[in-house]
Amino acid sequence: MGFRAIDTANQRRHYFEAGVGQGLAAAYRAGVVMRADLFLQTKFTYQGGQDHRLPYDPAAELSTQVAQSMASSLEHLGTDHVDSYVLHGPASGRGWTDDDAEVWAAMGKERDAGHTRLLGVSNVALWHLEHMAATGAETPAFVQNRCFARLGWDREVRSFCAARRIVYQGFSLLTANPEVLRHRLVTGIAARLGATPAQVVFRFAHAVGMLPLTGTSNAEHMKQDLASRDLSLAADEVRAIESLAG
Repeated sequence: MGFRAIDTANQRRHYFEAGVGQGLAAAYRAGVVMRADLFLQTKFTYQGGQDHRLPYDPAAELSTQVAQSMASSLEHLGTDHVDSYVLHGPASGRGWTDDDAEVWAAMGKERDAGHTRLLGVSNVALWHLEHMAATGAETPAFVQNRCFARLGWDREVRSFCAARRIVYQGFSLLTANPEVLRHRLVTGIAARLGATPAQVVFRFAHAVGMLPLTGTSNAEHMKQDLASRDLSLAADEVRAIESLAG
């Protein structure tokens, strides 16, 4: 449908990374795309976020687990490198821990070895990022968070990212915000533009500096999601949607 960036994770509990690789192999054979056309992003997930299908030895040190998970991801995806490698959530909700520092350093070694080009973190609060920065850790290229309108569209984290030129990836923009899709402001804008409420939300996300992620498997929705980039929202409409926070 035109997408050339794919986000996955080596976490069989919620993702099927090997299935992504199978789909890509079929696309390569069909001449649809080449590896160079794609941006592939995957993640390292702590054992607490996994089920029994682990991509590493749970008895190994965290740095070894990172290397094993990366090797497994590259095998799943049929490539010698990914474009972005993301820490799939910190070890603790309270801050950036020693475990996170060890994993982040190990991810940096994977980057230095040529197994990824960029590093990112996901499912983080502002205090994680502030604590991470205070330790002198390398600044991530990406932050990926679930984005709730009722919580201000993650405004504080987005502001932190904007100040440091970190790309903010917003996910669950639709599933986390069903009330926004039904709101008369959004449905009214959609009617004016001849678009869907989902398209309005994705265009809003672009307008406030997010890179929106979509998880749809519906071909028509994929076309609509990509077409949302061509919509035009007035500045006051963007401000109004942003103010829908509870």
